[in-house]
Amino acid sequence: MQQSPDIFKSWAPGWLIKLVLICCMVPSMMLLGLYNSNVTYASSFLDVEPEDMQYAICITYATLVATVLIENRFFKYFSTRNYFIGISFISALVLILSAWSHHYYQFLPLRFAEGVCMALPGGSLRQLLLSKYKSKNAVVFVYTFFYGILLLSSGLTMHLVVWMLDRFTWQHMAVGMALFHVLCMGLLLLVFNGNRLHKKIPLYRVDWVSYILLLCAMFGGSYVLVYGEKLYWFQSPVIIGAAVLALVTGALFTLRQLHRKRPGFNFAVTQYANLRTGVCLFILFYISRATLNICHSTMSRVWNWEPLHVAAVQYINMGGIVAGLIFSIIALHYQVRIKRLLAAGFLLLAVYHIWFTFLFVPDVALSQITIPYLLQGMAVGMLFVPLVLFTVSSVPATMAVSAGIAGVSARFWGNTLGFSVFQNAQVYLQQQHYSKLQQFISPESPVAQQRVAQGVQSFMGKGFSADEAMALTVKQLNNATVKQSMLLSNMELFTVVGIGLLVAVVLILANQHLKNAYVMMREKTEKVLPRTLW
Repeated sequence: MQQSPDIFKSWAPGWLIKLVLICCMVPSMMLLGLYNSNVTYASSFLDVEPEDMQYAICITYATLVATVLIENRFFKYFSTRNYFIGISFISALVLILSAWSHHYYQFLPLRFAEGVCMALPGGSLRQLLLSKYKSKNAVVFVYTFFYGILLLSSGLTMHLVVWMLDRFTWQHMAVGMALFHVLCMGLLLLVFNGNRLHKKIPLYRVDWVSYILLLCAMFGGSYVLVYGEKLYWFQSPVIIGAAVLALVTGALFTLRQLHRKRPGFNFAVTQYANLRTGVCLFILFYISRATLNICHSTMSRVWNWEPLHVAAVQYINMGGIVAGLIFSIIALHYQVRIKRLLAAGFLLLAVYHIWFTFLFVPDVALSQITIPYLLQGMAVGMLFVPLVLFTVSSVPATMAVSAGIAGVSARFWGNTLGFSVFQNAQVYLQQQHYSKLQQFISPESPVAQQRVAQGVQSFMGKGFSADEAMALTVKQLNNATVKQSMLLSNMELFTVVGIGLLVAVVLILANQHLKNAYVMMREKTEKVLPRTLW
């Protein structure tokens, strides 16, 4: 993109412009983790099930993906300053409305609006920031910083949410986030003038039909994955209807893109083997990364760690992410082969899963989980930016935007599939283990009789009556059985994922599309990446 200096005020120094652009990037990325950082609390606030909150998150992700198709049209229609200020204002308004929205079906349209607000400024801000750097390593550094904040946003937001909810209300937290957007509006007024960066393009040229078709396909598909287990899959007419909606609108979207002269998404990108490989690896990356939620759930529900402690523990993981990002910058600077980088990253993820398999016990110390928890963060930091660079630079510059859309879509489906796979697997495995463990606490079991007698005696010693002591003992045994079934299920899931990742490492090393001599070609990367809206 050819950058015109006229959009910035003449007195503004370069360092101030860069600082303002970076500050305006942060709120959108933090907003992405606001609700999924504490799904349980957000669910209780709206009086809905965790699946409902997960679907609300899917709506935001799906809207973000679809909006990438048309983002550039809006950026060219408005003047640059008014474009960014308008987005910040709408984001602040949506946050305030969300804080006082107690009805789930009022909340969903606001999540849709948040998805639009998160998608619109990202690509344009990155392009402007890149234009302020002249170094050959600018692309690698800017993208590492951007995706580093994105990867860290969930942990940082969770700590912020838990800290604020411990002292203030949900409304205060949302208003605080809204004030951050107001601050960004002030910064934008400080350094931008009212000039245009591009020639004005009328909005009637926006392909709204494709936008709606893609939204319907993603809404329907994610509904099937999120609610499938709860509604007994295709025994439910609602699930059947959602699946039909996803298939029909997805097919219509594909046909429309194939027959348009200037498609929003060019399906020709699928002809490039490296892009197909990159998208598959991204889906695998997000599915395997979703197991971190199982660790956090175990900390809260089995190990009984306080929310503030769970939030603080995530700094270990974030430290690993930072270390992995630094390593990836150094590796890319010295042109380490992409195959080695990806294999090393997925190998670390496999080690984390296999190591954690042995840590699912009734109680652990923080020191026992520190190393594998750190390794998970390092693997994520090592993999993300090389995967982005590899996937997008696999196509000609004219198809860069479509490659970016493919990557964002992989992120959406990887997250949704990860939730669906582990939710269904946990429900099934926990039921199986619970049934087997119940056999050991039957009235006929001598061990069970002994534990009941000890429990009753213990509760009666605390002043409870015999009936109350018996009820409390039975409840205690049942809770122990539930926790043990959770731990056994988690062990099996982590073992399977760990072995699967080891297989993936072997396939990466054997894959001919990840060419042995492939090195990030800096000239091609500089031409392609600034034009993407990843």
